[in-house]
Amino acid sequence: MLSKRLVAAVPQLAKRNFGVAAPALKQATDPIQQLFLDKIREFKNKGGKAELSPELAQMRKQELEKVAKQFGGGDGADMTAFPKFNFPEPKVEVNPINN
Repeated sequence: MLSKRLVAAVPQLAKRNFGVAAPALKQATDPIQQLFLDKIREFKNKGGKAELSPELAQMRKQELEKVAKQFGGGDGADMTAFPKFNFPEPKVEVNPINN
């Protein structure tokens, strides 16, 4: 029973996966598309880190300061870090029931 399902599902899975992967395997014919792919590959080869020009670094710093001021980040707060949540344990009072 399992083998019948497997035999029926394999061609469908192969067809779906080929349909998804086909554009990525095809060579780009458009020069803009080729430039885009080259930049993505270059970014991947750099380890996923972008190099910022001094102007862009200054703009990034200004935007982070603006966001910090708007959303309550104080001086020295890292607004790029994921927030840490602290949920204190609630105090539960137990009242005995008098019969």
